[in-house]
Amino acid sequence: MAFAVIKTGGKQFRVTEGQVVHVPSLALEVGASVEFEALTFTDGSTVRIGAPLLDQKVSATVLRHDRADKIIVYKFKRTKQYRRKKGHRQNYTAVRIDTLS
Repeated sequence: MAFAVIKTGGKQFRVTEGQVVHVPSLALEVGASVEFEALTFTDGSTVRIGAPLLDQKVSATVLRHDRADKIIVYKFKRTKQYRRKKGHRQNYTAVRIDTLS
């Protein structure tokens, strides 16, 4: 099974062809294509590891822009009457991996 490890938005993702991945928000239109550089690539029998990048490109199509589920940040100190509650939703872009080449 072929897969690659890509880097975008300061995070790394293990992707395969046809997979839909939620990556940190990209400033692209829906339907646009984007290319990511591969850090690692394998075709099932051989593994190639970049130092730091490979010449492999991973092409993907932007499906939608959305926001993740809310994360609650709650700070509490007992007996001090200290409570702070904040919520946060992270923006993301859903991309479909088209080819690993």
